[in-house]
Amino acid sequence: MTPEEFDEAAEYWTKGDATSARMPEDELRKAIDAFLGEHQICAMATASADLVRCTPLEYTYRDGKFWIFSEGGLKFHALKENRNVCLAVFEPSYEFGRLESVQVTGTAEVVDPMSEKFSRAAAEKKLTGEKLEKMRTVLHLIEVTPTRIDYLCSTLRKRGFGVRQWIEL
Repeated sequence: MTPEEFDEAAEYWTKGDATSARMPEDELRKAIDAFLGEHQICAMATASADLVRCTPLEYTYRDGKFWIFSEGGLKFHALKENRNVCLAVFEPSYEFGRLESVQVTGTAEVVDPMSEKFSRAAAEKKLTGEKLEKMRTVLHLIEVTPTRIDYLCSTLRKRGFGVRQWIEL
């Protein structure tokens, strides 16, 4: 591809977004919250100067934030250098025209294990002090705070909206 062809491909959605019908924000937030509440697995992308990593992880979505427990891994190499992350949650479908997904751009914080936030997240996952002590490894909590959420849903077209909707937070 030429540089111009790359630019044209990169602008595909932003050009379309300029003229597509927008959902009312409260309705969009409800649709996003419902979708994220129905799922538990995301793919989290992290990057540093020498590494790009995309990791499937279990999440809990509460109060507009994602709580992700992890034993460790190369994602922490990237997070040490760069707290910007992207999460993808999607409905697996093999049928064209039935796409539904959420893409979250945000920032990650590794939560202090002695904090109230860590305790709340652990309790939500039923990870009691006893269970945590019996684990053979330390559990880390990553909290992702969204700065933008993109919602892609093919069926929105039937309701007169663009298939891609977004919220800047």
